[in-house]
Amino acid sequence: MPTPIKPPIRPIGKAGAIVSTAGPAVKFSDKLTDSLNDITGMIEEHKSMIDSIQEIALELTNSIGTLHTLTVKYATIANNILDGLLPIAKGLPIIPKNILDMLIKLESITQKIIDSNVATSKTISDVQTGLKTGDVNKIKGHAGALQNVTRQLTAILPK
Repeated sequence: MPTPIKPPIRPIGKAGAIVSTAGPAVKFSDKLTDSLNDITGMIEEHKSMIDSIQEIALELTNSIGTLHTLTVKYATIANNILDGLLPIAKGLPIIPKNILDMLIKLESITQKIIDSNVATSKTISDVQTGLKTGDVNKIKGHAGALQNVTRQLTAILPK
Protein backbone atom coordinates (compact mmCIF):
# COMPACT_ATOMS: atom_id res chain seq x y z
CA MET A 1 0.00 0.00 0.00
CA PRO A 2 1.43 3.42 -0.98
CA THR A 3 2.37 5.91 1.65
CA PRO A 4 -0.20 8.69 1.90
CA ILE A 5 1.00 12.17 0.90
CA LYS A 6 0.85 14.65 3.71
CA PRO A 7 0.01 18.26 3.01
CA PRO A 8 2.92 20.63 3.62
CA ILE A 9 3.11 22.15 7.02
CA ARG A 10 2.34 25.88 6.94
CA PRO A 11 3.19 28.24 9.71
CA ILE A 12 0.21 29.58 11.55
CA GLY A 13 0.20 33.21 12.60
CA LYS A 14 -1.94 35.11 15.05
CA ALA A 15 -5.60 34.20 15.22
CA GLY A 16 -4.89 30.91 13.45
CA ALA A 17 -4.35 32.42 9.96
CA ILE A 18 -1.99 30.61 7.61
CA VAL A 19 1.13 32.68 6.90
CA SER A 20 2.58 32.68 3.36
CA THR A 21 6.15 31.48 3.01
CA ALA A 22 6.45 32.42 -0.68
CA GLY A 23 7.94 35.86 0.00
CA PRO A 24 6.63 39.25 -1.06
CA ALA A 25 4.10 39.45 -3.93
CA VAL A 26 5.06 40.96 -7.26
CA LYS A 27 3.09 44.15 -7.78
CA PHE A 28 1.04 44.48 -10.97
CA SER A 29 2.07 48.12 -11.20
CA ASP A 30 5.74 47.08 -11.24
CA LYS A 31 5.09 44.65 -14.10
CA LEU A 32 3.24 47.34 -16.08
CA THR A 33 6.00 49.86 -15.45
CA ASP A 34 8.60 47.35 -16.65
CA SER A 35 6.57 46.74 -19.82
CA LEU A 36 6.23 50.48 -20.49
CA ASN A 37 9.95 50.93 -19.93
CA ASP A 38 10.63 48.14 -22.44
CA ILE A 39 8.36 49.81 -25.02
CA THR A 40 9.96 53.21 -24.43
CA GLY A 41 13.39 51.65 -24.86
CA MET A 42 12.37 50.05 -28.16
CA ILE A 43 10.98 53.36 -29.44
CA GLU A 44 14.16 55.19 -28.44
CA GLU A 45 16.27 52.49 -30.08
CA HIS A 46 14.40 52.85 -33.39
CA LYS A 47 13.64 56.59 -33.17
CA SER A 48 15.88 57.63 -36.05
CA MET A 49 14.42 54.96 -38.34
CA ILE A 50 10.84 55.97 -37.45
CA ASP A 51 11.65 59.64 -38.05
CA SER A 52 13.39 58.83 -41.35
CA ILE A 53 10.35 56.88 -42.58
CA GLN A 54 8.13 59.86 -41.72
CA GLU A 55 10.45 62.27 -43.56
CA ILE A 56 10.61 60.02 -46.63
CA ALA A 57 6.82 59.63 -46.64
CA LEU A 58 6.45 63.41 -46.46
CA GLU A 59 8.88 63.93 -49.34
CA LEU A 60 7.10 61.26 -51.38
CA THR A 61 3.75 62.99 -50.90
CA ASN A 62 5.40 66.30 -51.83
CA SER A 63 6.75 64.70 -55.02
CA ILE A 64 3.40 63.10 -55.83
CA GLY A 65 1.68 66.43 -55.23
CA THR A 66 4.08 68.21 -57.58
CA LEU A 67 3.71 65.54 -60.26
CA HIS A 68 -0.07 65.70 -59.87
CA THR A 69 -0.08 69.49 -60.29
CA LEU A 70 2.12 69.22 -63.36
CA THR A 71 -0.01 66.45 -64.86
CA VAL A 72 -3.25 68.38 -64.33
CA LYS A 73 -1.73 71.54 -65.79
CA TYR A 74 -0.63 69.85 -69.02
CA ALA A 75 -3.74 67.68 -69.23
CA THR A 76 -5.82 70.87 -69.09
CA ILE A 77 -3.76 72.46 -71.88
CA ALA A 78 -4.00 69.30 -74.01
CA ASN A 79 -7.72 68.99 -73.31
CA ASN A 80 -8.36 72.59 -74.37
CA ILE A 81 -6.43 72.04 -77.60
CA LEU A 82 -8.30 68.81 -78.30
CA ASP A 83 -11.66 70.46 -77.57
CA GLY A 84 -10.92 72.94 -80.35
CA LEU A 85 -9.22 70.48 -82.69
CA LEU A 86 -11.60 67.50 -82.56
CA PRO A 87 -14.62 69.18 -84.16
CA ILE A 88 -12.41 70.35 -87.03
CA ALA A 89 -10.66 66.97 -87.39
CA LYS A 90 -14.01 65.12 -87.45
CA GLY A 91 -15.13 67.27 -90.38
CA LEU A 92 -12.02 66.68 -92.50
CA PRO A 93 -12.13 63.54 -94.62
CA ILE A 94 -8.31 63.53 -94.99
CA ILE A 95 -7.82 62.65 -91.29
CA PRO A 96 -7.47 58.85 -91.02
CA LYS A 97 -9.93 57.12 -88.69
CA ASN A 98 -7.18 55.67 -86.48
CA ILE A 99 -5.73 59.16 -85.89
CA LEU A 100 -9.19 60.52 -85.11
CA ASP A 101 -9.80 57.61 -82.68
CA MET A 102 -6.45 58.32 -81.02
CA LEU A 103 -7.34 62.01 -80.57
CA ILE A 104 -10.72 61.08 -79.08
CA LYS A 105 -9.07 58.64 -76.69
CA LEU A 106 -6.47 61.25 -75.73
CA GLU A 107 -9.22 63.77 -74.99
CA SER A 108 -10.95 61.17 -72.79
CA ILE A 109 -7.73 60.51 -70.84
CA THR A 110 -7.03 64.19 -70.25
CA GLN A 111 -10.61 64.71 -69.09
CA LYS A 112 -10.29 61.84 -66.57
CA ILE A 113 -7.12 63.43 -65.17
CA ILE A 114 -8.87 66.78 -64.84
CA ASP A 115 -11.99 65.20 -63.27
CA SER A 116 -9.94 63.42 -60.58
CA ASN A 117 -8.03 66.59 -59.65
CA VAL A 118 -10.11 67.73 -56.67
CA ALA A 119 -10.28 64.36 -54.91
CA THR A 120 -6.61 63.59 -55.56
CA SER A 121 -5.45 67.01 -54.37
CA LYS A 122 -7.49 66.70 -51.17
CA THR A 123 -6.11 63.24 -50.43
CA ILE A 124 -2.50 64.33 -50.98
CA SER A 125 -3.02 67.44 -48.85
CA ASP A 126 -4.64 65.49 -45.99
CA VAL A 127 -1.87 62.88 -45.97
CA GLN A 128 0.77 65.63 -45.93
CA THR A 129 -0.99 67.30 -43.00
CA GLY A 130 -1.18 63.99 -41.12
CA LEU A 131 2.53 63.37 -41.68
CA LYS A 132 3.49 66.90 -40.60
CA THR A 133 1.36 66.87 -37.45
CA GLY A 134 1.90 63.21 -36.54
CA ASP A 135 -1.85 62.53 -36.77
CA VAL A 136 -1.85 58.77 -37.38
CA ASN A 137 -5.64 58.63 -37.64
CA LYS A 138 -5.63 61.16 -40.48
CA ILE A 139 -3.02 59.11 -42.32
CA LYS A 140 -4.83 55.80 -41.74
CA GLY A 141 -8.08 57.32 -42.91
CA HIS A 142 -6.56 58.07 -46.30
CA ALA A 143 -4.86 54.76 -47.03
CA GLY A 144 -7.94 53.65 -48.97
CA ALA A 145 -8.19 57.00 -50.73
CA LEU A 146 -4.56 56.73 -51.87
CA GLN A 147 -5.24 53.22 -53.15
CA ASN A 148 -8.21 54.62 -55.06
CA VAL A 149 -6.03 57.35 -56.61
CA THR A 150 -3.53 54.68 -57.67
CA ARG A 151 -6.31 52.58 -59.22
CA GLN A 152 -7.66 55.61 -61.11
CA LEU A 153 -4.23 56.48 -62.48
CA THR A 154 -3.54 52.88 -63.40
CA ALA A 155 -6.86 52.70 -65.25
CA ILE A 156 -5.87 55.75 -67.31
CA LEU A 157 -2.53 54.26 -68.36
CA PRO A 158 -2.53 52.64 -71.78
CA LYS A 159 -2.46 48.85 -71.68
